[in-house]
This record gives sequence, C-alpha cells and structure tokens, in this order.
Amino acid sequence: MTLKASTGLRNYMLATGSAKAALADGFIHIYSGAEPATADAAIGGATLLLTVYGDNVSDGLNLAAAAADGFIEKLGSETWGGPVLATGTAAWFRHVGSADTGALSTTQPRLQGTVARAGAELNLSDVDLVAAAPQAVNYYTLQLPSF
Repeated sequence: MTLKASTGLRNYMLATGSAKAALADGFIHIYSGAEPATADAAIGGATLLLTVYGDNVSDGLNLAAAAADGFIEKLGSETWGGPVLATGTAAWFRHVGSADTGALSTTQPRLQGTVARAGAELNLSDVDLVAAAPQAVNYYTLQLPSF
C-alpha cells in the first residue's frame, strides 16, 4: 500500500503551490475493481461506488488551514460523505481536483490509494457499500514522507 501522487500533482507542488491548493474543492471517488497502476492512468473498468462531498451532497472537499508534523487533515467544519451510488466492495480511491474526468492525464492533480477497514490510505468502517446508503468519511489525513 502506497499513496500515489499523479504527475500533475507532483509538478504543481514543485512549481506552483500546495497539495491543499491543487485539490481544493475536489472530490474523493471510491471504486471497486482493479486499481490503476498509477494515478495518471485512466480509471479503466472500475466501478464508481461513491463520490465524497464536503457537505454530503454537492460541495467540494477542503483541507485544514494548517499542517503539522508533515500531516494535513480534512477541514473540521466540513461533513465529508455522500450517498453510495452502486453496491460493491470499496477497493481504492482517488482524491481529485474539481475538473478531473478520470481519463488518462499527466496534468490533473490526483492522489490514489487503497481502501480497507484498517491499514489502508483510506479506512472505512465497512468496505461493503450498499446503493443509496449514506457513507461518511470522518477522518482523512495526507502525509508527505520525510526527505
């Protein structure tokens, strides 16, 4: 398990701004099926199970105002979640900018990782999602490795 950053996100962070700014008002998409080899790759045949919103309905996601010890968390005033779109087992996710279509891209800011009950980049209380049920994401942090 390794969090994967897209070329677009890495380039943005090196020359333009922060991961927080690149992903501002974006979304987390949770999928079943095979995880693409890189965050640049197209979604492929994976099934979109859930889009996570900042207000459970339609608003984009935002990260906290400040980072500490190499971590930044979800913005505390937002209630992240959304209705499950299709029944299936959550396997992986992409945290994307608001304009991302899921197509092959080396310019879109993306973070990609695994989903599990524990020990993944995104942990859910239950990975077996049921269509139309509400799903919350109560805790989310990003961490950069030490250089």
